[in-house]
Amino acid sequence: MAYVRWSRYLLPTWKEEPAEADLPSHRLMLRAGLIRKLAAGIYEFLPLGLRVLRKVEAIVREEMNAAGGIELRMPVLQPEELWRRTGRWEDFGPEMFKLRDRKGQGFALGPTHEEVFTELAAREIRSYRDLPLLLYQIGEKYRDEIRPRYGVMRAREFVMKDAYSFHSSWESLEETYRAMYDAYLRAFVRCGLKIVVVEAPSGLMGGPVSHEFMALAESGEEEVVLCESCGYAANRQVARSRPPAPPPGEEGQLKLIPTPGVRTVEELVSSLGVDPRQVVKTFLYVGRAGPMAVLVRGDQELEEAKLIEATGDSSLRRVDDAEEAESLAGAPFGFLGPIGLSLPIWADEAVRDLPSAVVGANQVDHHYVGAKPDRDFRVDRYLDLHRVACGDSCAGCGAPLSIRRGIEVGQIFQLGVKYSQALGATFLDERGEAHPMIMGCYGIGISRIVAAVVEQHHDEEGIIWPVSVAPFQVVVTVLDPKERQRELGEAIAARLDQAGFEVLLDDRLQNPGEKFHDAKLIGIPLMVVVGPRSLEKGKVELERRADGLRATSPADPEALVGKVKQLLRVEII
Repeated sequence: MAYVRWSRYLLPTWKEEPAEADLPSHRLMLRAGLIRKLAAGIYEFLPLGLRVLRKVEAIVREEMNAAGGIELRMPVLQPEELWRRTGRWEDFGPEMFKLRDRKGQGFALGPTHEEVFTELAAREIRSYRDLPLLLYQIGEKYRDEIRPRYGVMRAREFVMKDAYSFHSSWESLEETYRAMYDAYLRAFVRCGLKIVVVEAPSGLMGGPVSHEFMALAESGEEEVVLCESCGYAANRQVARSRPPAPPPGEEGQLKLIPTPGVRTVEELVSSLGVDPRQVVKTFLYVGRAGPMAVLVRGDQELEEAKLIEATGDSSLRRVDDAEEAESLAGAPFGFLGPIGLSLPIWADEAVRDLPSAVVGANQVDHHYVGAKPDRDFRVDRYLDLHRVACGDSCAGCGAPLSIRRGIEVGQIFQLGVKYSQALGATFLDERGEAHPMIMGCYGIGISRIVAAVVEQHHDEEGIIWPVSVAPFQVVVTVLDPKERQRELGEAIAARLDQAGFEVLLDDRLQNPGEKFHDAKLIGIPLMVVVGPRSLEKGKVELERRADGLRATSPADPEALVGKVKQLLRVEII
């Protein structure tokens, strides 16, 4: 290891705010010279950014190895045939990069690696004695995001750690799942992230159980539902709350009334003078099993992820085209309702107890009032389908729920036998009988962690790197590159390097203001300033980036080592 001279390093910083960047992490990673954009959603990691990326990789690798993981490297190009066998070649949708070779054979640029790892297990694992097995890799993934944005937070090419475990029993899977849960928490804490673990949808991955690891940040794309009373936490897409009390009122008589031009809940409330809780919204969805109607109360929103999870149909989509809706349901768009509807009807639990509801009449410019579920219209299934709102009652303890924003930096899944059955990954038990392997899947967004750390650790002057992932731990800033200062700066950098610190020596021919500005922008945890005023007193100055704490030390490289260790609060071995 040797210290790095800034004057000979590729570290291009920007003073200007990049117009293309919305998030603080995106702006600062560009300005601090960590990344550069090559194309939409495709970024180059410059030397400073790569150092951070490698630090994150090392932490994750250490925790995976400590948990019993075995590292390997799998191909990025994956055969179409494998994905067709699991049914995901079409289900994955346009996010998958697809290509054909000169022979016409189809391939995907791996957006994830369930198929490839399972196929490996099918070939190489024979007996229960080979299980459990936990395999992982760290490498690039590719997804053709419809709107790549936020820098490396949502990119089309990104670095990910993905792991897959294979088991002979559910008990074994649960043991590894718990170990991965704990390993992830340790890794994120070591990276300096504040994390909330939440219940999560399994989505296209499948499986009955999943948890996401959310780095709380106001800029996060995900919404997290939290209960401060009992600790309940869930992604808003799967969050549960207690069904609300029904609106006041008595059971009414069904009446058909004219409602010319009245289509929305707001218009019904204004026109009829009813409580929005009395209105039932009817949505039309179509999927592999055909069309279906979905009902929610007028004061609530439908959570589509819950519907997809309940049906198990990732192709399910809402019908918003008037002609398509009328052809599927035989009813005019905007006046669709459950009475007399021949389609399967699912409803949110809150609809069940409505004593006198307003519903569409399946006729232009008409609604029914006084409608009662299970008396005037059929509901095939009641279940939790509404989107939890801030202030809703916690399903567990009844306390009010709050909603925060977060960045998903990791997710773990209990997959079960979805992939092993499809790809013939079986093992022989003690009696010689074949069974599909029970699988788990565990992903961490390595490049996304870098951005998440910046989101949680920055101020108006720049990045504030935690020591564990900082590209350098110390920057030695020589204010005037005259011979005495330059030689002392080099001696300090060399001694700190010898003591085990990663050191950047700022020996550029720039004015002191620019050097201070850049040092704070790139966020190195500790700055050692070699300047004329302090040297007159036989001292050098130190400033800690995290809290601005300033100190002095004798201008002696040997004496400085202890002071640096004290200020960084780390032991370098």
